[in-house]
Amino acid sequence: MPDFADDPSNGPHDDLHYREYKILLRPEPFTTPQAFKDFWHVVKRVAKNLDVKLEEAEDAFVNQVREVLFFDTPEFDLYNNHFIVRLRTLYHDGWPAGTPELTVKFRHPDFDSAAKVDIRPALAGQTRIKFKEELLPLPDKLGEIRAIYSHNAVLALPREAMDLALRNITHAFPAFREIEEKGDAPIELVNDMAVEEVQVNTGLAHFGHHYNGKTTIAVWRSRKLEKPVCGEFAFQCKFNKSDDVHAMTLNKAETFHKELQSVAADWVLLGTTKTALVYGLGAKTVVNHE
Repeated sequence: MPDFADDPSNGPHDDLHYREYKILLRPEPFTTPQAFKDFWHVVKRVAKNLDVKLEEAEDAFVNQVREVLFFDTPEFDLYNNHFIVRLRTLYHDGWPAGTPELTVKFRHPDFDSAAKVDIRPALAGQTRIKFKEELLPLPDKLGEIRAIYSHNAVLALPREAMDLALRNITHAFPAFREIEEKGDAPIELVNDMAVEEVQVNTGLAHFGHHYNGKTTIAVWRSRKLEKPVCGEFAFQCKFNKSDDVHAMTLNKAETFHKELQSVAADWVLLGTTKTALVYGLGAKTVVNHE
């Protein structure tokens, strides 16, 4: 097993290595696979106007299906303290495929608050630490942008070990010890809701100076409600150091994100995130408004 204390790539105070640009989409269009292609046509039109090169993948519209589950205490103590616990399982031909992926993240609009949280787990296993900046539209206005910083630990564990980790989640992650008064509260499925995520990996967006974003379009469907909850367009760029990213390139990516919001105004869903939608479906009060 790796020694995370000696591995600088998994340190508690990572520099940013990812920027993920997201636009949440209204659920109504996502009733057939054609919605993915329809929105991709909008993306291509905006990219052409802004001289952003799109490289479409050969399997751009092959569906990938995952089950997405969120876990928290009955009073949402983790989420209300900016923590998210998410379990994702890839499905192939109706059956679980590969190893389930547990993501524990601390998400905050302040860079320093997110950077100082040591999100590393106490348990042994294959873990990746990801510190990224998520770029989203403003809650109430199209064509603008806001940032949330997300410090993530991503674990791949066999199902039996994953179940054990979830039952003991507040002990498996030292970062949760700050929530002491509810430390022994049970962990349960948020709002008894299982999400079915259908995603297509449409390709790459090239912004220049080797700053490229993997583009995806997805729909989240509630198995409990038997209807789509939202869609999402996203592109994620990976880099070694923030200082290495050319300022003009960053501006081009942000301009593309802002312009797409405006051109696709009829598609865009403002004022929330995918996780906030799942938490907001119940009757309990949520104080963490992302």
